[in-house]
Amino acid sequence: MPKKIGSLTLYSVDDLHELLGVSKMTIRAYLREGRLKGRKLGVQWYVTEEAIKSYFDVDSNDDQPVADKKRKRSYTYVVQGVNDLVSETEECSTIAETLDCLNSQAIISLFQVEIRDESTGEMIEIVKGRDFIERHSSNS
Repeated sequence: MPKKIGSLTLYSVDDLHELLGVSKMTIRAYLREGRLKGRKLGVQWYVTEEAIKSYFDVDSNDDQPVADKKRKRSYTYVVQGVNDLVSETEECSTIAETLDCLNSQAIISLFQVEIRDESTGEMIEIVKGRDFIERHSSNS
């Protein structure tokens, strides 16, 4: 059952699974990939009604969902330490540059990559360093 906080309605992965009939794994993958916008609070993902509408919103000029159009944006990649022991932060403008930065680290598991929209500075996704390498190493 969705949670109501004032006028805000939050849907968990379980709620979306029941409402949409989509597997929980698929919903979590869409959230990690940024295809569906949500926020993680503790160990639970939550999605607003607006984010669900935005995912399904289609521009009248073509049949491409807004979520797919967002992929054409330019991104900035911020490589940063995940705890207080590693305070390094490096901003990269390309995936190749980000891969080089990650691969130069002694312990990759201590780093994550924050993917930001270059024009707005909005944080799109945070990816563990190793996951970023696995996701993009075959593309370069």
